[in-house]
Amino acid sequence: MSSKEEVLKALSSLTLPDGGDLVSRDMICALSVEGGIVRFVIEAPDPEAAARMDGVRRAAEAVVGKVAGISSVSAVLTAHGPSKPAAKPQAEPSAPPSLKIGGHPTKQEGGPKPVSGVDRILAIGSGKGGVGKSTVSSNLAVALAKQGRKVGLLDADIYGPSQPRMLGVSKRPASPDGKTIIPLQAHGVTMMSIGLMLDPDKAVVWRGPMLMGALQQMLGQVEWGKLDVLIVDLPPGTGDVQLTLCQRAAVTGAIVVSTPQDVALLDARRALDMFDNLRTPVLGLIENMSTYICPECGHEAHLFGHGGVEAEAAKIGAPFLGSLPLDLDTRLAGDAGTPIAAGDSPMAQAYAQLAERLVAGGMA
Repeated sequence: MSSKEEVLKALSSLTLPDGGDLVSRDMICALSVEGGIVRFVIEAPDPEAAARMDGVRRAAEAVVGKVAGISSVSAVLTAHGPSKPAAKPQAEPSAPPSLKIGGHPTKQEGGPKPVSGVDRILAIGSGKGGVGKSTVSSNLAVALAKQGRKVGLLDADIYGPSQPRMLGVSKRPASPDGKTIIPLQAHGVTMMSIGLMLDPDKAVVWRGPMLMGALQQMLGQVEWGKLDVLIVDLPPGTGDVQLTLCQRAAVTGAIVVSTPQDVALLDARRALDMFDNLRTPVLGLIENMSTYICPECGHEAHLFGHGGVEAEAAKIGAPFLGSLPLDLDTRLAGDAGTPIAAGDSPMAQAYAQLAERLVAGGMA
């Protein structure tokens, strides 16, 4: 029975009109070989290129059909990015090469590597969504910057990037050579998000390798400069992005954010176990949405319970970094693009205390 390796070898023998082959140029994805039936996708860089590649598609089907044991071949053409804009009538300087985001990651030998210019990498994770992890990440980054630290923020929540909105940035990062990515600056923080590179209204429909490749690009191709700490806002759960980060980058440690309710703590324990398996130190736990204080009467209510995260921290022997209330102004500030930590309100002071604790402990 034929294998994927045999199919890829056959495809690599097909030279493209403009040089290289489908395999070396990373244009083959979703390859499956099942009982002599082969299916794969040829991913062109843009719709215009895809329209010119039907002959290549037919040739690819023909060359794979000659592999022993193959009875049926089906290839589909798709495009990675949007159409190129129409040429302007006036002559303009040539634009830098387009930067393709995502794709299969390259091999890395020798275990986790440091990110150039970055002293510490701090991962902010959670077991489940909706616990305020991204809000904590953006405000903690701003609070550390106010402490005089050189801070970077990487939005690694590729399926649901929210940091551009929370930090009030929407400009597409520059890429002078099609490889290097120039990050943006907001509220004293150097930031990068996949949300700045893609259409904000389009879903990211990627499998694991594409996610891993995108994260590798944002770690290795972004010109972070000299940073004291790079905060990585992870997606919820225990998936490909978390594994890729901890296996490829020298992560200093992780902070786990959870609400105090039992359901959230169940998932937080899974996140803690993941970091333990990946040999990533857990630097502490944060209890978010711990209390709610009525702005009208001052009554304090524990909508999601109270103290569960602190008890969990004591149970596993990890530092408890503090509790943060459920606060309307924090939500409004994030939606407006100015994190509440940038001001001087009681919530800003709470984040300032968190930042001071991390700096004093040598974690940031």
